[in-house]
Amino acid sequence: MATAKGLDPRKQRTIDALLSAAEHTFSRRSVEEVTVEEIAERAGVAVGSIYNNFGSKAGLHAAVVSRALDVDREYMDRAYTPERSPIEQLEAAAEQYLRFYLEQPQYFRMLAFPAPLGGYPAAAETAARLARRVDEQNARMVDAIERGIADGTIRPLDARKAATVLWASWNGVVSLAWRPDDLREDERGLAELLALATNIASWGLRNA
Repeated sequence: MATAKGLDPRKQRTIDALLSAAEHTFSRRSVEEVTVEEIAERAGVAVGSIYNNFGSKAGLHAAVVSRALDVDREYMDRAYTPERSPIEQLEAAAEQYLRFYLEQPQYFRMLAFPAPLGGYPAAAETAARLARRVDEQNARMVDAIERGIADGTIRPLDARKAATVLWASWNGVVSLAWRPDDLREDERGLAELLALATNIASWGLRNA
């Protein structure tokens, strides 16, 4: 990560270490379960660094969520490009969704399968931000489907429900990576299954 302009390199390293440690812990457990001591230990810094740089554990969690949301948007922006047709945008969105998981698994899990946020004062605000981002990404799928319906390439259907089905199916495929049994899939298997699911969905959307 590039050092922020005007920020002392040592301070930047501390911030990056804390964010990396927090990403790992917050993606698996609620904020209330995680302690500042374990984050600091994992980052290799003093506990006081959390308060000095983020104000509190909640402030650190909010910073991690902000970073995750920004990275998520970067991936999905690559899908919804104007030269693609609506169906091609949806197919590209599925591809970017898998790429986001494979390249940024901590962020993906935090956003797609969030751990309980707990009852700390800022939890409601963080939960609202996560919900708004899900709504925002869902709205992009809804828009693509509606544009496809308008130009005749997608059959008439409830665009919002169709977008929810697509999103849920992508999550279902990716979640196979975490199964402890024979249904567990590796990276290649996930890519093949998601491509098949997307192909089935895209042909189901098309106006025959």
